[in-house]
Amino acid sequence: MNTENSKSKNTTLYHIQRYGIWIAAGLLTCVLPFIFRSGFALSMMSQMGIAIIFSLSYNMLLGQGGMLSFGHAVFYGLGGFISIHALNIVMDGELPVPVELMPLFGGIGGFLFGIVFGWISTKRAGTTFALISLGIGEMIAACSLMLPSFFGGEEGISGDRMLEVSLTGFEFGKQIEVYYLIGFWMLLCTALMYLLTQTPLGRVANAVRDNPERTPFIGYDIHRVRTRQYALAAFFAGIAGGLFAINYEIVTAETVGALESGNVLMMTYIGGVGHFFGPILGAVLVTFMQISLANITHAWLLYFGLLFMGMVLWAPNGLAGIIMLHEPVWNAGLTRRLLPAYAKAALPTILLFLGIMILIEINYHLSLSIDPDKPMHLFGIQFYAQSPIAWAISILLIIIGFWLFRRAAKLVNLSWQDITYEMKKGLR
Repeated sequence: MNTENSKSKNTTLYHIQRYGIWIAAGLLTCVLPFIFRSGFALSMMSQMGIAIIFSLSYNMLLGQGGMLSFGHAVFYGLGGFISIHALNIVMDGELPVPVELMPLFGGIGGFLFGIVFGWISTKRAGTTFALISLGIGEMIAACSLMLPSFFGGEEGISGDRMLEVSLTGFEFGKQIEVYYLIGFWMLLCTALMYLLTQTPLGRVANAVRDNPERTPFIGYDIHRVRTRQYALAAFFAGIAGGLFAINYEIVTAETVGALESGNVLMMTYIGGVGHFFGPILGAVLVTFMQISLANITHAWLLYFGLLFMGMVLWAPNGLAGIIMLHEPVWNAGLTRRLLPAYAKAALPTILLFLGIMILIEINYHLSLSIDPDKPMHLFGIQFYAQSPIAWAISILLIIIGFWLFRRAAKLVNLSWQDITYEMKKGLR
């Protein structure tokens, strides 16, 4: 009897661990609009949902297949254009398809283009593949100006998502209705992309990434594996583009450009390509920065670039890598041993950031302000950018923060060494 109860408890625990995160994600997606009710928040969360699908699709190339692409936005943009054209066809009464299924048109279009471009580009790997993907991206960007009947020229193609045909009864005139549509597709695509990592194709894609020389010896064609992974990544990118078309009701040539390709690369890398949930973190953070910081400062792109440089130099495994680094410490119950060192490192980090930020904002005010002689405001404090005191404070904060940060970094390293020793000692 006790054995049966123990087995039942273990089975329940297994199901909670396996499906709990998905249930929690679904509940969180449903509850968020009741917590953040403003139109701005709904719009931002909708964009986050689209970005999550897009970045996870890119991680299928870079993180799972080892293919660094500089033209992934091609399928995102083409999916958007195909979906917006399908939306207009349905609006004209020529195709009775509900708006809820419109992203599938973008996904199918992305998949078909992914097969063609993937077959060409995956014949090579490494730097050559990256350059081919860049060439394909530039080719499609040029076509967006040469084929105005499909791409709409500089004005793009607009549509109306309020169709009479609907599966849910929503008219999609309200942003919250669009949010739930994006949320549904985000959860579905995320689950499907995760399941793909558990399939033989996903496992072999990892093998091709890690050791392409030995993979053929187990009976797999590297070119075919990469092409299939490439096409499936293009499918999900096309779905993200279709959701983009529904959300904004317009698609322009910028969606197929190098800017969007670079954007999704940064999202994925900042989040962490080594873990499935990394691109999700990167998509949420980068989208938040793009929307929120753009309303606060003109220098948001510079902060974004500094963040990316910092991740490349000091945290190449991304945010997910930093989190997973602490997993063994958490399991060993030694997390509290790190907190004092982290607390001591927090203050100099803030001081260093404040000094850099003040220096950047002063320079931006002097170079971009209509009247640089007018006082500027920062944290509710009014001062003149030309003031020697402002320059002295910013430089002093940088010097003090950097000096204290180096001292605090030594304490963090010592704490990690002690914890590592404790865990090795526990294993013995």
